[in-house]
Amino acid sequence: MAQKGKKKYKLKTHKATAKRFRLTGSGKLVRTKAGKSHLRRNTPKRTKRLFTEMIPVKGPGIAKRVRRMAPYLSKYRANPNARSGKSSKS
Repeated sequence: MAQKGKKKYKLKTHKATAKRFRLTGSGKLVRTKAGKSHLRRNTPKRTKRLFTEMIPVKGPGIAKRVRRMAPYLSKYRANPNARSGKSSKS
């Protein structure tokens, strides 16, 4: 049993951050590309195909902020929404 008086607090995950980023198997932080949700009818097929890629996060400051806002990203690596931009209901 835990000692009385010592309490471990749960950290709250920033849900918008958790949906936009995920960790790879090697621990790299990757993000989805912007501009793939709507208004894509007149976009060339090649551009649409490029939207499916995940890009590694470059800035160390941004990566640090994301890890602070979503502390359990490493625990739940498979985020279906961040992987391909599709909703989890499909």
